[in-house]
Amino acid sequence: QLQASGGGLVQPGGSLRLSCAASGSTFSNYVVGWFRQAPGKEREFVAVIKWSGDSFYYADGVKGRFTISRDNAEKTAYLQMNSLKPEDTAVYYCAARNTHFIGPLYGTDTYYDYWGQGTQVTVSS
Repeated sequence: QLQASGGGLVQPGGSLRLSCAASGSTFSNYVVGWFRQAPGKEREFVAVIKWSGDSFYYADGVKGRFTISRDNAEKTAYLQMNSLKPEDTAVYYCAARNTHFIGPLYGTDTYYDYWGQGTQVTVSS
């Protein structure tokens, strides 16, 4: 089970850190991804991280601004979001797949086995 948190209202240029807390004893076996869904739009891939934390991928629109990380001892993954823009406004979801390695379909939501509830991020002045 995954629990996303950390969303809120922030001004353009601000920062937020999202957390994805997992229950269960095998969090370190999972690839973890973040997706987002803006009003009226389809859910889209944001970032993904390998179980060991040493391999990750980002959507082009967030490269250089967002950083994905994880702490397997705490069973938590993070999404640090800097230089936020109004177009980053969306409900953010974390997801996980029981695999050690990031497969080629990591950008599709059907790749993931488990999903957390979303957390709302609103970027507005």
